[in-house]
Amino acid sequence: MSDPSDEALALATRRGLPPEMLYLREEYPRDRWTALPEVAAFWLQMHAGFRGHQAHMDGLVSQWRAGGDIRDLHRQLIPALQSFLQHLDGHHRIESGQYFPMMRKIEPRIGAGIDLLDRDHDVIHGTLDTLFQSGLAFHQAMSSNAPDAADRAARLADTLDAGAPQLLRHLEDEEDIVIPLIHLRRDQIR
Repeated sequence: MSDPSDEALALATRRGLPPEMLYLREEYPRDRWTALPEVAAFWLQMHAGFRGHQAHMDGLVSQWRAGGDIRDLHRQLIPALQSFLQHLDGHHRIESGQYFPMMRKIEPRIGAGIDLLDRDHDVIHGTLDTLFQSGLAFHQAMSSNAPDAADRAARLADTLDAGAPQLLRHLEDEEDIVIPLIHLRRDQIR
């Protein structure tokens, strides 16, 4: 039987982090995130890039849905999607493989939060795989002038729509755990 709190913390339904995972943010709240250590500033810059990339792809899809040319969508969205997938996958690999284990050692109380972020990565990677497959199907349909190219584009657009809220929730929650930790333990995290 699953723990009811597991459902409340699931990325698809989560509205934020529980108080026990926010104790470092209470010590160093967002409104004080100004003169950050280089690692924290870079982390936020990467996250801003993912948000911007997501917004760019959403805009391309919106233009197409509003009557734009499917060839323009294909020409712009496929390279944007490829770049997004590569960067996000690489970023998560570094976080889960290098930073999260180090952070867990530095601040053991943060373990439950790190576990949650790692579970988020698994969920997001499932979405990334679906995005890749949907993007590939759209690209192949366009390359072969297949009659179902518009349907393939719509499936890709729907997959982007479905994944965006989860990605944005994860980015915010990760920042609430990681940025205060980096700031407060700046001598140990580089």
